[in-house]
Amino acid sequence: MSRAINHLLIGGLFIMTTAVSTAATANDPKLTIVNPKTLYDPSPNGYSTAVITPAGARVAYISGQGGQDSTGALSPDFAVQVRQAYANLKAALDGIDARPDQVAKLTVFVVDHDMSKLGVLTQNVREVFGERLPAQTLVPVPKLAIDPMLFEVEAVVVLE
Repeated sequence: MSRAINHLLIGGLFIMTTAVSTAATANDPKLTIVNPKTLYDPSPNGYSTAVITPAGARVAYISGQGGQDSTGALSPDFAVQVRQAYANLKAALDGIDARPDQVAKLTVFVVDHDMSKLGVLTQNVREVFGERLPAQTLVPVPKLAIDPMLFEVEAVVVLE
């Protein structure tokens, strides 16, 4: 297994902000994305190593969004559920007047995770976040709250 994939499966990395040359300042309302040159570049896998929030920022937590459509129906297809879950996340962001570039951290839960699912996940994250990739942790799980549910994403958002 490649080192990049191994890190993705293990989860997020913690780094000390004092060891980072870029840091958020009190006057900077934006998130600072940090991918230290001494670590492998995680951006091809759809996430950043660390995100620094501005001083004094308000934080919102978005509960796990699954792949249910507006009627509560779930497709049996993993890719369809992932696409819908990210659409639901965008709707939740809209509901708190936030944008994708304000998301500091994602945690995704994948039922019966295997390497074939990473491409679907990375594609959807890139479609929503572009090049401003949040920190992210992938957690393989045997099941979620509703049996046909295959994917869930929760977010930590820094409000302006």
